[in-house]
Amino acid sequence: MTAVLNDHDTPIELVCTEPGTPPRLAVRERTVREPERGMVLVKVEATSVNPIDARRAAGYGRRLLGLKGAGSFPLVLGNDLVGVVQAVGPQVQGIAVAQRVLGLVGTGRAGGAHASHVLVPAGLLVPAPAATDAAALAVLPYSFTTMWLAVRSAHLAVENARGLHVLVHGACGGLGQLALQLLSRWGARITGICAPGNRARCLAAGAADAIERSPGCIASLPPAFDAVLNFASWDDDAALASRLCVQARGHATTVHPLLANIDTHGWLRGAVRSRSDWAGMRRVVAAHAPHASYTWTVFQPQRPALEALAAGLRAGRFQLPIGVDLPFDRAGEAFQHVTSGRPGRAVLRPRMN
Repeated sequence: MTAVLNDHDTPIELVCTEPGTPPRLAVRERTVREPERGMVLVKVEATSVNPIDARRAAGYGRRLLGLKGAGSFPLVLGNDLVGVVQAVGPQVQGIAVAQRVLGLVGTGRAGGAHASHVLVPAGLLVPAPAATDAAALAVLPYSFTTMWLAVRSAHLAVENARGLHVLVHGACGGLGQLALQLLSRWGARITGICAPGNRARCLAAGAADAIERSPGCIASLPPAFDAVLNFASWDDDAALASRLCVQARGHATTVHPLLANIDTHGWLRGAVRSRSDWAGMRRVVAAHAPHASYTWTVFQPQRPALEALAAGLRAGRFQLPIGVDLPFDRAGEAFQHVTSGRPGRAVLRPRMN
């Protein structure tokens, strides 16, 4: 059964028609179905373009993501959304029609969040602050969740973080800024490594110390950190691990080569190469911190992360700067903003008000 919509609500989606750089994008009408059990139909106010979207538009990760039905073109990208509930399926509790919500779409065969109307599992939606602009909300769920997974896999939590020394590489990127905002609230002492010219912004976001990235900057730090979060460069992973103290809890990286290895070397050789890369880094970590964990963080929707984000938003704690805010028919500019590394996040809206 298709959902009943007003004439002016004609559903549309932003489709990446084939892999390429710049991305091959088209805006098309779509069919929207009534939500089934446990699902919610959301009319999207805003979504975002994350770096992973720009890379996937060029064909990155097609082999591995194909296992989830997300590797074949044409495809609809995007994970973040904020919008208003239009319909709820059976057995959905705590979510009502006309409620404003914030949430995530998982990466899979159902398609992404770059659409005007999206079906979302109820468990991946949380209430959105009514007074906050959609752009400010739409850039948060994917980045916050990925950061949250890295923080947790490094064995950091509100119960134990106070007084711990944490090294954050890529401290002024989206994940890094959110990590500073979260961990500083938890009482951790953070050293941030940031791009040149961003030291003041790094300190303002919550770092106790900040150094601008340069050759030898990591080696200049003492081996005194209880945890490392690498959001910036796989090439720096070993140097970062060498800064762990003997009693360190963990090291997590979001910039590992898993998808690239399988793209480049195929399934078997790529898997072997990835296993070798991970094991080699695990040995480096163990050499400096015998009891520390080592994790390659991979995004997946997490209800606890969304709940933590919602609580932080109610307290006014989490935010990321916006670089561009554009309608679907100018999506190419948003993707270019991301691929060129310009400051601020990229927001897309199905239709501008």
